[in-house]
Amino acid sequence: MSGFIDSWTNSFLPDREALWNETLVAQRVPIKVRRDPRDSFCDPATMIERMDEIGMSTLVLPTCDLPNHAGITDYESFAMRLGETETIAKEFPGRFVGQWSIDPRQGARGVDHAREIASQPWIVALHTHTHSFDLPFDAAEYYPYYALAHELDLPFVMQAGTSGGRFPSACGQPIGIDRPAIYFPEVDFLLSHTGWPWVEEAIAMALKFSNVYLGTAALPPKRWHAALVDFVRGPGRKKTIFGTSFPTVGHRHAIAQLEALELPADTVTDLMGKNARRVFTRIESLD
Repeated sequence: MSGFIDSWTNSFLPDREALWNETLVAQRVPIKVRRDPRDSFCDPATMIERMDEIGMSTLVLPTCDLPNHAGITDYESFAMRLGETETIAKEFPGRFVGQWSIDPRQGARGVDHAREIASQPWIVALHTHTHSFDLPFDAAEYYPYYALAHELDLPFVMQAGTSGGRFPSACGQPIGIDRPAIYFPEVDFLLSHTGWPWVEEAIAMALKFSNVYLGTAALPPKRWHAALVDFVRGPGRKKTIFGTSFPTVGHRHAIAQLEALELPADTVTDLMGKNARRVFTRIESLD
């Protein structure tokens, strides 16, 4: 198996490991990060070696500015900085790409900034860490960014479902994508993190709309809801996109568990890369 794409990899650089450990303690979150030295934080060259070993073609990295107020519980601290993503995207073309993580509260200023950042070919999507802002997907603050995604022919990636941290969760309910998907039919929306605990609601959105996809980041395959497994095997074969939300899930760890599901080979091809290439269309030009 090869040509895999991870649709959501948080910063894997070694300096983020201590931050992850601190925030999990501070928020009393019962989540473990990967401790296996073959599947944890590392430098970019080492990550490329690992990717080659397991058939991983591309990591899509949430990338954003670091606000002055950012602390150990703020998502921005765990995403890539723009300069970090730019450096490795240029050093390893097509292997590392960015998705620009927007702050919907910034209005026109944020839209202009996102447009400038997205002019870089290695930015392949717009992105939001939903729970940082406690705004549902159909909140007015998001619509200028959806319009920008339409203008630039970029997908929009968001965390759907509950939050792993101590943030309000209702904003991540998948039904919130209903109106945006209607108003922006040419924008592909990726509901990441499976939508749990509203998995069936997320599946309903992916079935209803040709431009809504379901992402698996943050949950290893053995923890996938039974409805998700059935969806992947059936009508969701071409609507589901693999992700890890590394370091929440390690790449080797996820692939080993995926093999245990014994999915048909063509389903694995779609899930692990082909569907992502249809959505993150800029990746093809970077390979």
